[in-house]
Amino acid sequence: MKERIKHLLEQFEEGTLSREETDMLWELTGAEASAVEEGILEMMELQAPAEQQPSDDQDWAAVLNRIVSVDQPLPVKMAPSFTPLRWVAAAVILITFGLGVYFYSAVREGRPGSNPERYATDVPPGGNKAILKLADGSEISLTDAENGALVKQAGINIVKAADGQLVYHINPSKTSPEGYNTITTPRGGQYQVNLPDGTKVWLNAASSLKFPLSFTDQKTRMVELSGEAYFEVTKNKHQPFKVISTSASIGGRTQVLEVLGTHFNVNAYADEESIRTTLLEGSVRLNHQLTLKPGEQSIFAHDHFHVVPADTEETIAWKNGYFMFANEDLQHIMRKISRWYDLEIIYQGKITDNTFIGTVSRFKEVSEVLNILELTKTVHFKIEGRKIIVMP
Repeated sequence: MKERIKHLLEQFEEGTLSREETDMLWELTGAEASAVEEGILEMMELQAPAEQQPSDDQDWAAVLNRIVSVDQPLPVKMAPSFTPLRWVAAAVILITFGLGVYFYSAVREGRPGSNPERYATDVPPGGNKAILKLADGSEISLTDAENGALVKQAGINIVKAADGQLVYHINPSKTSPEGYNTITTPRGGQYQVNLPDGTKVWLNAASSLKFPLSFTDQKTRMVELSGEAYFEVTKNKHQPFKVISTSASIGGRTQVLEVLGTHFNVNAYADEESIRTTLLEGSVRLNHQLTLKPGEQSIFAHDHFHVVPADTEETIAWKNGYFMFANEDLQHIMRKISRWYDLEIIYQGKITDNTFIGTVSRFKEVSEVLNILELTKTVHFKIEGRKIIVMP
């Protein structure tokens, strides 16, 4: 496989890739990304003596541009139908190898690349941060709380586990408690909570989940979500699980998602243009009118549902600790960065309308993420305090 990738890269550099070979290289950049990066590194080593190898990130970027050089500026938009063919391949390698260049040089130099003039201040990534509001209105900072029992509430023990999860333990001998708890993550925060019925919920940044202290005496297990969360619902055919989401961006319309037991992701941020529900396992019904199958995503906007094939890996990338950009425009990407790093985004000048493909850890400082995007040569950034300035 590695030799095949190397051969395709050599053909790409010579400009002799056929359409079929370009499609193959496209597929391999996703399935065998590390091998693609190794192939390009080997090509570099063969083309230049050790003393001429790039010494810093800027030089590495220059070598990359030479390898993927074309007669016109590289596009970043990724679509199989995009022409000419060499532009497509160049863009794929640029993003895929952008990661390789970055991390390879970081290892060699012992530090990430940076632009000290524009990145005078850096911003660390988000982490496990949340506030728990109890039924009596009191609040507990889960960020600062020690591991162990946090509070006993109407026969329920609320515990912060060693791995940071919030866990509810019900005392079966007690009367079912009434009231609701709400867990809220700030911008720059995330958290996992195990609900009283055993359902696991991962909350993304700037999100909240309201849920009852007990589902025992309820016909329906109902929770309210704003923001984004991934659910692994405990199966109970006698007690459906419902997620209520309302988004101001779609006129305050409400989506009601009903399941018996399944894995799914709901994105209902107020600053996004729709509510997106992605099903990974099981079955869900939306607003009593639409049933999703695994691998499908519903887009709810303007009182209508639209169903599309889902990229499930991209959808739950945030839960697994990384950003994954799949044909995303820059403003959508910057909203993700803004929420996770708790930063304000300011745009100056004309912003590229190209789309991006790439993957990077969410646990890097923000400058590292911005550096990778800058390798596309279509956008530049400046950090000023808690603001990111986006420039052409």
